[in-house]
Amino acid sequence: MTGDRVTGETITTADPNTGTVTGTGLRTSSDENVAAACEAASRATAELAAHGRSFRAALLRRMADALEAEAPEVVATADRETALGTARLNGELARTAYQFRLLADVVDEGGYLEATVDHAGGTPMGPRPDLRRMLVPLGPVAVFGASNFPLAFSVPGGDTAAALAAGCAVVVKAHSSHPLTSALCGRILQDAVRAHGAPEGTVSLVYGTDAGLTLVADPRITAVAFTGGHAGAAALKTVIAARDVPIPFYGELGGVNPLVVTPLAAEERAESIAEGLVDSFTLGGGQFCTKPGLVLVPGTPAGDGLVDAVHRRVAARPLPAMLNDRIAASYAGGLDHLAATADLTRSAEPDREGFRTRPAVAVLDAEQFVAARVEEVFGPVALIVRYRPEALDPLLRELPGALVGTVHGGSGDDPVRDGAAAALAGRSGRVLFDGYPTGVAVSWAQQHGGPWPATDNQHTSVGPAGLRRFLRPLAWQNSPAHLLPSELREGDASVPRRVDGRLRLPG
Repeated sequence: MTGDRVTGETITTADPNTGTVTGTGLRTSSDENVAAACEAASRATAELAAHGRSFRAALLRRMADALEAEAPEVVATADRETALGTARLNGELARTAYQFRLLADVVDEGGYLEATVDHAGGTPMGPRPDLRRMLVPLGPVAVFGASNFPLAFSVPGGDTAAALAAGCAVVVKAHSSHPLTSALCGRILQDAVRAHGAPEGTVSLVYGTDAGLTLVADPRITAVAFTGGHAGAAALKTVIAARDVPIPFYGELGGVNPLVVTPLAAEERAESIAEGLVDSFTLGGGQFCTKPGLVLVPGTPAGDGLVDAVHRRVAARPLPAMLNDRIAASYAGGLDHLAATADLTRSAEPDREGFRTRPAVAVLDAEQFVAARVEEVFGPVALIVRYRPEALDPLLRELPGALVGTVHGGSGDDPVRDGAAAALAGRSGRVLFDGYPTGVAVSWAQQHGGPWPATDNQHTSVGPAGLRRFLRPLAWQNSPAHLLPSELREGDASVPRRVDGRLRLPG
């Protein structure tokens, strides 16, 4: 969790292209501001439950419409604060709106509730009571926006949409890299809340590092969703550990995301793999959590040709602006660390204006590579390790956990590909074949999360399955009918249910 640029209590913002710092008119949130937001979120969560699923689904769609209606201002504001470009940001806004609408469909369908009815009756163990079970909202959720996705993983991002879909009000800690974008998106969502007649406090924002710590400590917060680095996660976990009542922390923390090129793949298409690889690890200035940061290439003539092609493309790359000065400084330190152990090649000297930096590639042989010491370098760089095919499997099984592992194999039978895929499946949340991992589709089957240190939980933060983070199971035993949720009452056919062990679909 990086610190906010503040002078006293006043928040400033910076243009990554020029480094120019300007005022925002925003101030860091006091403890009283945070407490008021949490209290409003607690009340709003109870009221949202009373409104029901169709009301909540319609609210999500209204939020998507509202974001799209103000797209030009949102994109322009985000570009001034991130330098990610209007094409990238328009695509990100489209993704953000799609997430809201997809989750609205999930809420309408109702299968996420896991509604189950077991009627009273006899069993081999004796009489059974009437039992009914489904998932219910956990409570107010604290969301920490990400630096690298000012829309899709920030104030109006997937965590916010998933928590609202689950029925939980949200308090978002705005990211210091894009405070004006956060404030604008927060205002748009809050206007949608009011226009829909949803309760005040459904979406709130707080500003400042101290406010984020206070937010996590508030007893009304029931879960934390975080996208960022390990240092920020550790600070928040320390606060959670000191609470009287512990709460879940859902951290998406990144990783090196290995990409394996087999000997057959290198022989068949070294140039095209090199082109796609460099495009992937420099995309968005290399500031993607799914960037392929570790590339395993065979120590063969074809593999050497692939490495040479990567060098040529990196040398010709334009110089991206990093999201903020802290990330730029951290990237420079990461390159210095790589240069101490590997052969490092950088692009041309950067224009010193703003937070621009140099794409790079580092290369070393597998004999000099220590898997336990590999760390993510956030920025446009990849570490290439030349391997011997017979030594690939044990090397892969020693790697730290990753969000995604990628394999480029031959066009026919390729035992090295098959073995690498099996090894990566044990170390990754997603295994990708013959592609590049820097795109994460929003879909029912997506898994955006992986073994430690990529994440610290087994859930996805992308797609409908992400709702599960903000729900808890509740059973009713021998309950009066009028106290049951509508989805568990006799005769209800609005959601998929398992009744006396048999799955029943609506209709």
